[in-house]
Amino acid sequence: QVQLVESGGDSVQAGGSLRLSCQASTGTFTITCMGWFRQGPGKEREAVAQIARDGYRSYADSVKGRFTISREDAANILYLDMNNLTPEDAAMYYCAVRRGSSCGARQYPTDFVFWGQGTQVTVSS
Repeated sequence: QVQLVESGGDSVQAGGSLRLSCQASTGTFTITCMGWFRQGPGKEREAVAQIARDGYRSYADSVKGRFTISREDAANILYLDMNNLTPEDAAMYYCAVRRGSSCGARQYPTDFVFWGQGTQVTVSS
């Protein structure tokens, strides 16, 4: 069992930046793949980015070039740096741990077994 606690969500204006953090209860050096998802009002949960222990990263097309996922295994923390935010980025953001020994080519929510409670990001135009 892995407990995950997200933080860093806030209300910002379009064009602004935020850094989200996800603190894990166990050593993330034991976790192969971690990811960020988001869910806006009335929308399905969607993949944002994922990162493997070997440094492999993948991003949703909508955030490429603006968001950066990283992990600090010594501190058991997953990060998401978000730049040039738009109102379309407003959502609840969740971090999650994937089952298995690698990140998949696609980031499906059903492949992730442990989830945090989320942190809210609001972007005003």
